[in-house]
Amino acid sequence: MEPIDWLLRASERGNPATRLDRRRPDRTAWSVGNEVRPLVHGATYFAELLAAVRALRAGDLLLFTDWRGDPDERLAGPGTEIGTVLREAAERGVVVKGLVWHSHLDSFQFSEEENRHLGQEIRAGGGEYLLDMRVRPGGTHHQKCVVLRHPGRPELDVAYVGGIDLSHNRNDDIAHGGDARSQPIAEAYGPHPPWHDIQLAIRGPAVGDIETVFRERWTDPAPLSRSPLSRLREVLHREDIHANPLPPQLPDPSPRGTHSVQVLRTYPNRLLRGYDFAPDGERSVARAYLKALRRARALIYLEDQYLWSPQVVEYFARALRANPGLRLIAVIPSVPEQDGPLTLPMNLIGRVTALETLRRAGGGRVAVYGLENHAGTPVYVHAKVCVIDDVWAAVGSDNINLRSWTHDSELSCSVLDETTDPREPQDPAGLGDGARPFARNLRLMLAREHLDREEPGDPQAPDVLCDPVGAFDAFASAAAALDSWHDRGGSGPRPPGRLRTYRPPGLSRAQRLLATPLYRVIIDPDGRPLRLRLRKAF
Repeated sequence: MEPIDWLLRASERGNPATRLDRRRPDRTAWSVGNEVRPLVHGATYFAELLAAVRALRAGDLLLFTDWRGDPDERLAGPGTEIGTVLREAAERGVVVKGLVWHSHLDSFQFSEEENRHLGQEIRAGGGEYLLDMRVRPGGTHHQKCVVLRHPGRPELDVAYVGGIDLSHNRNDDIAHGGDARSQPIAEAYGPHPPWHDIQLAIRGPAVGDIETVFRERWTDPAPLSRSPLSRLREVLHREDIHANPLPPQLPDPSPRGTHSVQVLRTYPNRLLRGYDFAPDGERSVARAYLKALRRARALIYLEDQYLWSPQVVEYFARALRANPGLRLIAVIPSVPEQDGPLTLPMNLIGRVTALETLRRAGGGRVAVYGLENHAGTPVYVHAKVCVIDDVWAAVGSDNINLRSWTHDSELSCSVLDETTDPREPQDPAGLGDGARPFARNLRLMLAREHLDREEPGDPQAPDVLCDPVGAFDAFASAAAALDSWHDRGGSGPRPPGRLRTYRPPGLSRAQRLLATPLYRVIIDPDGRPLRLRLRKAF
């Protein structure tokens, strides 16, 4: 196998304006020699982030982007509120720079006030924080990353990328009891919604790539907002609207592992004036998926907050139709986060039609599940993970929908391990690629949690979950057992596992007719240039 079989060439990114693919002398569009660790659950990520930020010294650099930031969200116990931790870092002389989505109004259940208050806390310590509304109408900045650089101590450099915001609801653990600092979502999840999520901790040369993503946005010369109302709010709240210069970028950290990492983004085709670093937008998240799906032969494993958009899911369906041995497992929220009489059908219509597309293509080879904790409360799946044939893995902020692939800003990393995994089956796809430890271990880590299985004492011992068919059957068996237990009213011992078979609720013809145009315009808009829409290309 060659990395180019799975990863995008610079020319395939479709955005020659970015500095990402010009950073290395050989113009390779990915970095090698990285060490990548998955941090499953917000509590795991927050504990590591807290230790890393508190270890920063004067002159070190902390850069972060976010969709929502709650200053009172605790990384651990009292005194670890994110606003406090970042303010204290700035007071120690750490260079703290934040870019957070300006957000729509709180009256529409968004986070304008929370994002502004986090900025006030950071600026009180001497840091800099910008509320960024450089998006398409109705769009968001959805990237979630933290970059920590240490002049003179490059061995400590790290970047965190994934789906976890620095906000309420995210600080949950494997027990899925929910976050004490909670934001209400659909009633089914209760007052403290259980939350399943994942972030990557990346060390090595890829840290420089992720820092470059931040720097491109920070130095964008366009005003933070073109909306007259937003400009008025900036004046009234005395917001900082000018990005001060960043310190010169340090050399990339030295290689330290066996993981090739490709940084992927979505930027929309922005109306009137595009981004200097992506004048026509960028859709490398979508393009990376399309390339990887062409090699899928055995198992696509997905965890996704949405999994909707028939136009997007069609590429998964094509892989299923072309390869009769290919299976797909998807873990999604049992209930959308919004459950109002209008918002629920708007959120369901894209998923219902997408799952119909998948099942027409794959039939019984497609299995979709929700999660619940051991108390029977649904777990909100916010993770954005894809593993294909235990070779290619992607984790980021992007969901499987048009909004994430074309309309909002997104940041993801695909990981390709340079070593092969000796466990059977050694080559699940039969293409000679060989299973790779990072992708396989990530899938197994998630599967064992959902199945309530312990990791084998001998890591080289045979494991039925390594086999795509064995894993597919294990998920089906566990979900059937738990479904049956619930159908019996919970009599007898609760079977192991947290998987429930996903059964989408029915939508009436009237609901479909009303919800479809609202879904397309509000929930899942298309941010591609017209020529790409007409060609149905990304």
